[in-house]
Amino acid sequence: MTAGLPLGWRLRAAVLVLVVPPLVYIVSFARLATWLAGRAQPAPDPALDDSALARWVDRLLRNLPGPWHRTCLKRSAVLYRLLRRAGRPVELYIGVNRSSRPGKGEIAAHAWLVRAGEPYLEAHPEHALSHVVIARFPEAPAAAVTQ
Repeated sequence: MTAGLPLGWRLRAAVLVLVVPPLVYIVSFARLATWLAGRAQPAPDPALDDSALARWVDRLLRNLPGPWHRTCLKRSAVLYRLLRRAGRPVELYIGVNRSSRPGKGEIAAHAWLVRAGEPYLEAHPEHALSHVVIARFPEAPAAAVTQ
């Protein structure tokens, strides 16, 4: 399943899977996102299979208890850091939508990655597209927001 994923990337992912999820609960997400963005590498790492990395992160998060257990926000945050480090031009989006179930006015949130304007490494990209974006990292330049 992740046989093509280099050991270095597996180790980076394991460390981030242990560090990032608890931080989601104790640090403002804006501050955490700044750290997660880090410095994007100028040249992409051609040895990295992004899909294999996502599967590895999913596997780690699904098997951990409590604050480490997989949510879309934890998954997206970890992958955002890893993929930017690998030179991938990804963005982290957070959105909300209102439940379409009759009589239920519940609001659901979702976090996902975007690359080239499309949901990236999402099992069901249409799910992300049903949400209204409320936050984007890195933040859009002010000129882009007003247009």
